[in-house]
Amino acid sequence: GMGGGGARMRNRPMPGDDRRHDIKLDFNDAVFGCQKEVEVSRLEQCGTCDGSGVKPGTSPSRCGTCEGQGQVVQAVRTPLGVFQQVTTCPACGGVGETSTPCSTCSGDGRVRGTKKISLRVPPGVDEGSRLRVRGEGDAGRKGGPNGDLYVFIAVKPHPELRRDGTTIHSDKEISYLDAILGTTVQVTTVDGVVDLKVPSGTQPGTTLVMSKRGVPKLGASTARGDHLVHIKVKIPKSVNEKEKELVEQLKSMYVEGAADSKKKGGWFS
Repeated sequence: GMGGGGARMRNRPMPGDDRRHDIKLDFNDAVFGCQKEVEVSRLEQCGTCDGSGVKPGTSPSRCGTCEGQGQVVQAVRTPLGVFQQVTTCPACGGVGETSTPCSTCSGDGRVRGTKKISLRVPPGVDEGSRLRVRGEGDAGRKGGPNGDLYVFIAVKPHPELRRDGTTIHSDKEISYLDAILGTTVQVTTVDGVVDLKVPSGTQPGTTLVMSKRGVPKLGASTARGDHLVHIKVKIPKSVNEKEKELVEQLKSMYVEGAADSKKKGGWFS
């Protein structure tokens, strides 16, 4: 005999499919993590038939076409003679039994439903990160396990900050006078507004490091990256008479100082 192998195969538990869900996070939520409520559409076990697919109050009966085997033998005539071919039973679809299908789920054992899931987003996720929530995908069939839910993350841009892995970048513009004399500026960081000391003699294009003001490392949130501040020095396009006079004085002092130093073999030689 055929041993009912086909029927057992078709009747065995089948795992549910995985589901995908996309969310868009604010810049800081991706940096520090957050709790998100997500509503997921998925296949859930049918409550009417408890996932069996059979109409309540009825029982499956053995298929008369294949005698419960799930397969039938057909004689196939070919030029080389008649061959016997085993195929899935057309009457029961290979299950080996026939039943009255549940009217709620049309015999599938599962219905489309939605569920709200509380999702914990860990610190340090980034654009393209993927979170896996076990067992929150489609329900399985015939008592099979649920699939998983995969949450794909997109991140909204920040008006001032740029992110590269665990490093944050931003630009700060200062006047040429502040570059010469030094100053303290306020810098927007993921921790809020922080004072940053710009040393005197800062050159255009200088990068100042605010250590541990960057993004927590995914999976090791006590380790944080740095925040790099790129200094841009603003040179005025026009100056008033008074300013021009002062800059001219400064220039003549600078030129005299350079000449003196040259005589002495000093700094400017």
